[in-house]
Amino acid sequence: MKLIKHYLIPILVLFSTGLFALALWLKLNPELALLASSAITLLCAHWLERVMPYRSTWNVNHADVKTDLASAGVLIAVIDPVIKALAPLAVIWLYGMLGWHSMLSATPLVLEIAVVLLLVELGKYVAHRLHHSYKPLWWLHAMHHSSERMYWLNGLRFHPLNYTINFALSAFPAMLLGASPEALIGYLAITQPIVLIQHANIALEHRYLNWIFSTPEVHRWHHSTLPAEANRNYGNALLLWDHVFRSFKPAAGFDQSKRVGLFDQSKASYPSRASYLTQLRSMFKFPCCAG
Repeated sequence: MKLIKHYLIPILVLFSTGLFALALWLKLNPELALLASSAITLLCAHWLERVMPYRSTWNVNHADVKTDLASAGVLIAVIDPVIKALAPLAVIWLYGMLGWHSMLSATPLVLEIAVVLLLVELGKYVAHRLHHSYKPLWWLHAMHHSSERMYWLNGLRFHPLNYTINFALSAFPAMLLGASPEALIGYLAITQPIVLIQHANIALEHRYLNWIFSTPEVHRWHHSTLPAEANRNYGNALLLWDHVFRSFKPAAGFDQSKRVGLFDQSKASYPSRASYLTQLRSMFKFPCCAG
């Protein structure tokens, strides 16, 4: 357990990227390898929450599981497939209309993945920060912050428009540059285990790795009910851009007295304990929730 406590995220990332590389080497579908590693990551998070929880109270159903399951189902079964189907068509249309061509076509895959990693993480950082700074976008993002505990499933609680905007400002620009499907999946193979584990209720001690990866220890600050604490650590999987733009907050200091959830001014008007559909509809009842 000591190895897991200190190195869970590097272990999961190495496993995911290794599975991705193996799929490429065997000429198999790398997307299936990504799907397998993602499922294993979530199962691992669910098991570790029972074995070594950060807070035992966060393992208790707060009448939020149905909301999180509904959100996960909509994103995985509807929104993500639609985006994946329409985005390449949009890229082809823009290439034809503007006369653009791929800037990454002759780039070795490893270097291409590195470029995609930096670009997409920057786009996700910008999108995330905008959702905290611009009130209409906070109306969408409040769904993600409405959970009053952190556990393995609520990382998939997102308003569909929030999810789409994140994609439009991160992965889509990389596609416009000509990033190959293999490079995009390679990026996900590196980052998705981190993103899927960062909301987990696991007692980890990643020490210096908390300055590199958006671990559960670092990400808990972002879900604090206090704006001064929550408006930090916007990074998706890596904290590079938080360091660059000085929004990084070290993991140390988040103790058992800290609460997670919406800010007090938002909580008064946002139905944080309501059903998924109620939360979905509330976004359009302005002013829903001031940021």
